[in-house]
Amino acid sequence: MKWYYVILILFIAFIIFAIIHKIGKNKRPVKRAFLSFLSGIGALLAVDISSIFTGVYLPISLLSILISVIGGIPGVTSMLCLNLFF
Repeated sequence: MKWYYVILILFIAFIIFAIIHKIGKNKRPVKRAFLSFLSGIGALLAVDISSIFTGVYLPISLLSILISVIGGIPGVTSMLCLNLFF
């Protein structure tokens, strides 16, 4: 996948999240969408850092980064559950 496709996917997801937050009557929809993106990345990094101590590991790839950015904390939790069962 080329890098500009990834940027386009992230930009479209950001716009969709901002629209969802606007429909939800948030005062600052762009800020909320950006914080949703950051929380997903933060959760993925927290799992990666704590893998040293816990043994629970999620590989950091393009797919896992996209899922964590778009899905946020529930996306990272879903990847952890899938990693547990498969």
